[in-house]
Amino acid sequence: MTDLPQLLTERLARAFTEVAGEPTDPAVRRSERADYQADGALPLAKTLRRPPRDIATEVLNRADLGDLVAHAEVAGPGFINLTLADTALAGLVEQMASDERLGVAKVSEPERVLVDYSGPNVAKEMHVGHLRSTIIGDALVRLLGHLGHEVVRRNHIGDWGTPFGMLIEHLLDIGADEAATELSVGDLGRFYQEARKKFDADENFAERARRRVVALQSGDPETLRLWRLLVDESARYFQQVYERLDVLLEPSDIAGESSYNDQLGPVVEELVQLGLAVESEGALCAFPKGFTGRDGKPIPLILRKSDGGYGYDTTDLAALRHRVRDLKARRIIYITDLGQRLHFEMLFEVGREAGWLGPHATAEFHGFGVVLGSDRKRLRTRAGESIKLIDLIDEAVRRAASIVAEKAPHLSAEEQQDVAQVVGVGALKYADLSNDRVKDYVFDWDRMLSFDGNTAPYLQYAHARIRSVFRRGEIDPATLRGASVVIADPTERALAMRLAEFEGVLYKAAETVELHRICGYLYDVATAFTAFYERCPVLRAEDERTRTSRLVLCDVTARVLATGLATLGITAPDRM
Repeated sequence: MTDLPQLLTERLARAFTEVAGEPTDPAVRRSERADYQADGALPLAKTLRRPPRDIATEVLNRADLGDLVAHAEVAGPGFINLTLADTALAGLVEQMASDERLGVAKVSEPERVLVDYSGPNVAKEMHVGHLRSTIIGDALVRLLGHLGHEVVRRNHIGDWGTPFGMLIEHLLDIGADEAATELSVGDLGRFYQEARKKFDADENFAERARRRVVALQSGDPETLRLWRLLVDESARYFQQVYERLDVLLEPSDIAGESSYNDQLGPVVEELVQLGLAVESEGALCAFPKGFTGRDGKPIPLILRKSDGGYGYDTTDLAALRHRVRDLKARRIIYITDLGQRLHFEMLFEVGREAGWLGPHATAEFHGFGVVLGSDRKRLRTRAGESIKLIDLIDEAVRRAASIVAEKAPHLSAEEQQDVAQVVGVGALKYADLSNDRVKDYVFDWDRMLSFDGNTAPYLQYAHARIRSVFRRGEIDPATLRGASVVIADPTERALAMRLAEFEGVLYKAAETVELHRICGYLYDVATAFTAFYERCPVLRAEDERTRTSRLVLCDVTARVLATGLATLGITAPDRM
């Protein structure tokens, strides 16, 4: 283990437990007055009826901090200030350098974690509204996989319901083969709009569409064949977008609404038998505990409508049950917009009351805010339409290509194109992930593609600059594994401190689904490296021992940046 806060917590926990008489969190955090600070004595004061300074002093007297801490003292009302030993920091960096995983241990008890994300609709083009779910979900999948969990990806696409009546009829009107050609090039938006326009304007077409819905739900073979054509062409289009965005989703990850059709009746029947389903105004509903409207009345999840049909509530309940019982997921994570929080919280409560969720399986909703334009309204085109996701990706790469051509004329045309792709897509992802997930953020091309500040290009360039050090010195970083690190300069120390926090940052981000923690950490590492590199000569260090030590710091920094960005789905090029 190389996680500094966790190491300090473990060293202090035993002493705190002895003093408190029960397990107590030392509450270790970074400090401006020392390297770290433990605040655990303050909340104990009331329980133990002792001054917190006395408690902190006794904890320090009992604690075995070994060679990890050079100086410890009680400060203020009862804080424990901890200054790390330089030799301990050097040792942690040496451990990271000699480990292909940079000291990041895999989980001791891997879980099967299912992540539900992206979720576009069949026969509709993916737009900017799908950006956050896709990017956040993909980064989380990569992070959990890196930590050793068994991750199941699920793309819950909208592939069922009343709109498919009008879509199939429009398909027949223009000819299935011709429509398939149009859909294959991704012009799904126009196809859907044409069908919608006909449905609203032509009552004869609308009646045909309604009959076609009945045929679809009844399992008519020809209707199902046409429906499958729409689904398959849409899936191919989705895959084109995912590949351009460099996310891991594949066609085999799709489990659309239709895949749960045969489970809807059994789910409702099970809830009836459990006494969780009651009739209300002609419909069959579940009323999860703790959810009431402004009028104080319980809010229902509609299990079966008054006409006998099923809706999203039942489909989502069937999906939840399937994921627990059939897929054996231990942790289920939903990544969608914050507006769906109530729906999912009610869904989970029904799942708990039905016994699907509990200690054996948990479900979590992790919502996100809105992507805003410069006017602080939802990001749209000047005509007020949603921006196509593929157009957003193309624009990011185009803008990146212009910057790369200006800043890196030494690269070949092919190299410039490759770098533009990873810089453009990386900037798009990082601009999203670096913001607190639950907050809205303003989309700003200039800021996200800047080579200064907390951006992907800045981190990518920092990585490339470090790799250029090894090329200039004609040094293979692998030859440095096992070399000693000596910390003499304050900037070396500051960099080593940041590097040794890598493991803890990844685990915390995975636990809380707060990926901006990784972004902020990587930016801190890059800025600490810049300060070190500007002050401490590397290839021209004063002696071989110092040169080797600083090269190890460079190598570990580059690997931390590359690995950290990789967990976010961002490539760190060696040349820029």
